[in-house]
Amino acid sequence: MDKTAAAETEEDLAFRSSESIEPSGSEPACDVDLLRQEHDACLDSLVEITREEARLAARKVRTVARVAKAARAMAAPGLSLQEQAAHEMALVAEVACVLAIRETAAADLLVEAWELTSGLPLTLSALEAGSISWQHARIMVDETSGLGPVGARALEAHFLDPDVADAARGCPAGEMVPGRFRAKARMWRERHHPVSIEKRHAKCVADRRVLFSPDRDGMAWFSAYLPADAASGIWERTTTAARAMQGPGEHRTLTQLRADIAATLLLGGVPESANSSSEASASEAAPPGGTGTLTADESAGPGGTGPGAGVPSPRAQVLITVPVMALLGVTEEPAMLDGYGPIPPSMARRLIAAGADSFDRVLIDPRDGAPLEIGRTSYLVTKAQRRWLRLRDGKCPFPGCNNQSPDNEADHILAWANGGTSGISNLGQPCRRHHRLRHTTGWTPTKPSKDEPPGWISPAGRHYQSEHPDWEPPTWPDSEFMWNEGIAEGSRVPEELGD
Repeated sequence: MDKTAAAETEEDLAFRSSESIEPSGSEPACDVDLLRQEHDACLDSLVEITREEARLAARKVRTVARVAKAARAMAAPGLSLQEQAAHEMALVAEVACVLAIRETAAADLLVEAWELTSGLPLTLSALEAGSISWQHARIMVDETSGLGPVGARALEAHFLDPDVADAARGCPAGEMVPGRFRAKARMWRERHHPVSIEKRHAKCVADRRVLFSPDRDGMAWFSAYLPADAASGIWERTTTAARAMQGPGEHRTLTQLRADIAATLLLGGVPESANSSSEASASEAAPPGGTGTLTADESAGPGGTGPGAGVPSPRAQVLITVPVMALLGVTEEPAMLDGYGPIPPSMARRLIAAGADSFDRVLIDPRDGAPLEIGRTSYLVTKAQRRWLRLRDGKCPFPGCNNQSPDNEADHILAWANGGTSGISNLGQPCRRHHRLRHTTGWTPTKPSKDEPPGWISPAGRHYQSEHPDWEPPTWPDSEFMWNEGIAEGSRVPEELGD
């Protein structure tokens, strides 16, 4: 569309909008109806534009793949490795110049086009249908790398084929924001990777490093690539200490407090005394028959060692969900670190041995690994219910929100005054922002269930599904081990394994 046509379209839209807002001789109800029609038509147009962008991206992918195929076919046979590398360099440069992008971006595009056209047919078909975006397709290419052809097909089938046996539950892949889709795809990849997470983690630990990147306005970025348990412990400790320092006399935000505390600790100082009475409540569980949720104390505390030694910060809690057989060292299933994702079981065992001090049982459904309901009839939401909401939802259930469970608020979907109960099937845990959105705007949550978080209905009447954690049944060892240990396959794990 040229600039003249775009201007005419904008003028036409403005004219029609003004007609709707300032009609002559019409009733107010008609005004509202016209505005509603205009509003809904614009939303429908945005949906179609998004689909068209995806279709164009698919067309671009196929064209780039054809360009690469043609260029390689034109190359003289019998080229040496050095000559082949030069030919590929020339191809990358050509694509970069045609698209006016950096050569590194052109090289990535060539790889993505090859992967999509040769090894990910479901992803390319979904992109051509407009059901996923280009960002989703790129994530699929990234997360299937290293899985091999069979693993790659299984991953894309999990998210894009509703008829497959282990299809992803809840919100379709294309309706998730790309960041949340990446988190779910990475979780599946870690669980099903042909190489165990223990071996891959051992290899990556050698790459740990600290990065410094100057930024504008006298600022800079300081980041660290660390094992997940160390990084999560640092994050939880600074966050818990920052929450404890909040109060009427503190003008800094939680984000600012967290940054100030981390900087003070790294520079060898001691942060301001935190209110030790505001310790975070423990969230630990070890259920019979599948998955344990445990809390590890990651705070050095007074008298400890390390950069934060002697800092009177409150105890930081890390929620870990561990398959029982992995906890015993029998299988190598990944454990789940709340706020991060899959971690090696050896890391989970180390965290538990170093700091877990109590257990709280949560009944696990052996059919799919999902926690079962913990019902209550009183108005106040118990600690057990809050722990259960963390297991069911993992985060704020609003689409695209990344806010993790510890910062969220319990919410009765059907108000207590209107007959609602405090059972799990009537509770959500939105973050403060989306809790306020629910009570001050026309956005309303839908009814949840024991294993599904609530969805949302917008003021325009559109329904948006919430993201679902991908629970999977625990992996049982072979039958020989089961009988040697006195456990019949398919039976309940003995009581002592949950203690």
